[in-house]
Parts: sequence; structure tokens; C-alpha cells
Amino acid sequence: MSDIRNPAHTRPRVGFWAATGLVAEREMVSQVRSKAFIISTAITLILVIGGIVLSSVLGGREAEAVRVAAVGDAVAVASASESLETVEASDRAEAEELVRSGDVEAALIPDDSPLGFSVVALEEAPGAVISALSVAPEVTVLEPTDTPSGLRTLIGFAFGIVFVLAALGSGSMIMQNTVQEKQSRVVEILLAAVPARALLAGKILGNSIIGVGTAAATAAAAAVGLAITGQTELLDLLTAPMVWFVVFFIFGFVLVASIFAAGASLVSRLEDTGSVMTPTMLLIMLPYFGVIFFGDNPVAMTILSYVPFSAPVAMPVRMFFGEAQWWEPLISLGILVAFTAVVVLAASRVYSNSLLRTGSRVPLREALSRAA
Repeated sequence: MSDIRNPAHTRPRVGFWAATGLVAEREMVSQVRSKAFIISTAITLILVIGGIVLSSVLGGREAEAVRVAAVGDAVAVASASESLETVEASDRAEAEELVRSGDVEAALIPDDSPLGFSVVALEEAPGAVISALSVAPEVTVLEPTDTPSGLRTLIGFAFGIVFVLAALGSGSMIMQNTVQEKQSRVVEILLAAVPARALLAGKILGNSIIGVGTAAATAAAAAVGLAITGQTELLDLLTAPMVWFVVFFIFGFVLVASIFAAGASLVSRLEDTGSVMTPTMLLIMLPYFGVIFFGDNPVAMTILSYVPFSAPVAMPVRMFFGEAQWWEPLISLGILVAFTAVVVLAASRVYSNSLLRTGSRVPLREALSRAA
């Protein structure tokens, strides 16, 4: 009799995977139709392409005269260029001392080569000096470095900012939607049709697709910018690391999205989200600041490439510079996948136990231990 009076009891709930797909579709459609999402994504892509093109244009402008030391017959060669300021040196030893002290960018030394001279630099080939000469001489680097200065910071910044923006954007959307559903009691209607775990899985899946798509679009925009400016060599070097970045990003984003969703289920008001959102934001910012601050430290970068929260950024950076063995990304990815699986299971328990709880914030320990 109770089933007849309450027809809702006679309707079977939607299966887990079907419910997950429905929730994921709902999440994606709501974001794609959002004007804020469309405008912000378009602005990001324009800034990426425009930034690369603008930096290439500004980099091609004539710079101030570069100071170079010159010995003997090389003085005439250096003086012939308006882009070079010549400092005469009596011999090679004096010229090299000027280079080491930083008084000059490089030194032109006469030799028996077909050009009649060569260039001596301190740490890397002086592009400004070579471009100022009418011919490309042989370059001797006194103290070579593994990578050009500034490039490591640039690559780390690029991977880090993409991960941070995508994770924060979609993660905050998950938190906002979850809390609004609790506050408006919509979640009670949703749970009458789909299981709590399917609701969580759908939110993670839908927002992960949006996040990965945004990251892939940003990478494609960067590739377009590099192709337009003719930086094909850098594009070739970035191809494999970008592919690995997308793979790491998928699991890294699922990890972050799970924490955002679990944290949102603990509170019932948007005003209270700060207390649960801040720790997650700190975990997301770790890859950005870690790679930027410790990019020149091989030990720190190796450690960061195995930490789940920073691996999606640190490992592709190490791969770009050829510092990671072929097996390292596989092990790092395995650690990330295993850790993500554990976090997803814990988040599922927290989400299921807290979603219908209203009022004050649910303690995390209680949400983990309370029977579902």
C-alpha cells in the first residue's frame, strides 16, 4: 500500500553510469552556455597568441648598442656595426678578463679561421652580438650552461599558469554549484533520482572535460602563436612535453576537483566556502610557485615531479629540458593515478555523508567516519 501511495518508491533510480553521464552533461552545458566562461576563455586564448606575437615583435626591435671587447684586426670588424660599442683590448687575456668581469657582453678575437675572428662569451652564445655582425663567426663559450637564461622560468610559468587557471576556474565552479544546490535544497531532488556518488562522479567528469579542453585549447593557441612567429624549433621541443602535460593534467585535475567537491559538501552557505576553498587553492598554487622558485634546483625539481599536486607541472618542465629519464614520467604518472584514486574514494565518502547535512560546517573527521 505504501508503494501505491508514494509512486516515487516504484520508480527505479537511474543506473550509476547513466546518472554520471547525465550529471556530467548538465555540468558541461551549464558552463559552455555561461557568458562569463565564453568571454574568459576567448580572452585567455587571445592573450596567449597575442603575448607570443608581441614578445616576438618586441624581441626583434633594435636594442641599445652592445659593449664588446676587440683585439687587433677585430676592432675594425666590431666598429663597422652600429649595434656594437667597441672596447679595445691589447690581447686575448685582457679581452677574456673584460668578459668575465661583465664589462663587455663578448669579445672578438682574431684567429686563422676563414672569417678571421671568433667570438668569446661567458655563459652562452651572445645572440645580440652575433646578429649585429654581418657573418656568423665561431663561438667559444667559457662557462656553458645547460639552458638559456630565462627560458626555464618562461616554460615553468607557462605550464604552471595553465594548470592553475584551469583548476581554479572549474574547481570553484564545482564548489559554487554544490553549495547552491545544498542551500536551495535542489540536492534533495537530485538525490531522489541519482546516487550521491554518481552525482559526484558526474560533476568531476563534466568539469574535468571542460578543464582539459581549456588546457588543450590554450596549448593549441600557444602552438599557433609559435607557428605564426616562426619559432618552429621551440614548438618542436614543446610538442612531447605538452602531450605529457595533458595526460598529467587529466588526473591532476580529477584530484583537485574531488577535493573541491568534497570540501563544498561540508558547508551549506556560500559565505562559508572560504574556509574549505583556501586549503585547496594552496595545493593548486604549489605547482606554480614551486616550479618558478625552484626551477634552477635539479634536486627540488626532481622531488616536485613526483609529488602528486606538482607533478603535472614539474615533470613536463623537466622533460622539456631533457632532465628526466624515459621511465620517470611513467613512475610519476603511476604515483599520481594511485594517489588520485585514494583521494577520490575519500572524497566520495565525505560527499555522500555530508551532502544532506545543513546548518553549521560538517567536521571533516565526522564526514569521513560517519556511516553512509
